Amino acid sequence: MATSASASLSKAVKQQYMALPQGDKVQAMYIWIDGTGEGLRCKTRTLDFEPKCIEDLPEWNFDGSSTYQSEGSNSDMYLIPSALFRDPFRKDPNKLVLCEVLKYNRKPAETNLRITCKKVMEMVEDQHPWFGMEQEYTILGTDGHPFGWPSNGFPGPQGPYYCGVGADKAYGRDIVEAHYRACLYAGVQICGTNAEVMPAQWEFQVGPCEGINMGDHLWVARFILHRVCEDFGVVASFDPKPIPGNWNGAGCHTNFSTKEMREDGGLKAIEDSIEKLGKRHRYHIRAYDPKGGLDNARRLTGHHETSNIDEFSAGVANRGASIRIPRSVGQEKRGYFEDRRPSANCDPYGVTEALIRTCLLNEEGDEPADY
Repeated sequence: MATSASASLSKAVKQQYMALPQGDKVQAMYIWIDGTGEGLRCKTRTLDFEPKCIEDLPEWNFDGSSTYQSEGSNSDMYLIPSALFRDPFRKDPNKLVLCEVLKYNRKPAETNLRITCKKVMEMVEDQHPWFGMEQEYTILGTDGHPFGWPSNGFPGPQGPYYCGVGADKAYGRDIVEAHYRACLYAGVQICGTNAEVMPAQWEFQVGPCEGINMGDHLWVARFILHRVCEDFGVVASFDPKPIPGNWNGAGCHTNFSTKEMREDGGLKAIEDSIEKLGKRHRYHIRAYDPKGGLDNARRLTGHHETSNIDEFSAGVANRGASIRIPRSVGQEKRGYFEDRRPSANCDPYGVTEALIRTCLLNEEGDEPADY
């Protein structure tokens, strides 16, 4: 099992230093999305005070030519603090700071989808849109081989691993437990976790979050997962189909509701939204992975609990449909629906914005409206 060299460094020695008092200084780790639209970057600065809200934090900058975000001749990019969390690695009073990225001219970077998502969310805040996202991922060794898989072969076929218990069924639970507790400490709205269908594949759920908070909390949960895996010397992959063949892919199923859907008789609003989504399938497929649908094409085959990427479908309790209405929602005639199309490496800002545009702002066609 290939693990990183850093993982073999003595954590006990490191702890001697981490236990030293830090005086009245605070370490703030600024986090941002790089030019790939799925990679995360971070760096730390010292503050003379403990920030209590996002407005307390100063803007910062970085070299965008080293993050696929600018040219070397004009490389300064701005970091705009956008969401504040406790730091589970350095602990209180230290902070994690999720940032938006602006270019040299203070226009949003190409992969800064938060800025339009926030504008769209503010337009419908009276409808109180709630989201819950189910983030699947695969634990890999540093050589790209799934954690715990035989080095020259495959584990037994899928079947015993989903929500499995035991050393021969659950691969890497220490990482899952560490990530869960770190998210709770940070203030991330994590609400559950489970082992997935493919061995070494897991899922955590974040939500319910209202509006822009969905994207903020999922991105920080992903960052924490990458950092936890770094400590263990392994890699968290959000590739939607990490292993070709008869193995499940990885998605980010997105549950969505409005105040109207959650109230008595809300099933009508749910069905209306699904009808609108059916007329705008191509737009959503483009918005649901960072490569405009190319990543998802490997996953959405109509097999392994997925729908076909070229067809829109919906059904009660149907995990082979684009949109699933949970059985309890069908019975109670109110609640939420699940969009099963987003890929594991989707940008949650893009996904939640697309749902609002189609379901609540009644947009049509293959292009988003400009507000």
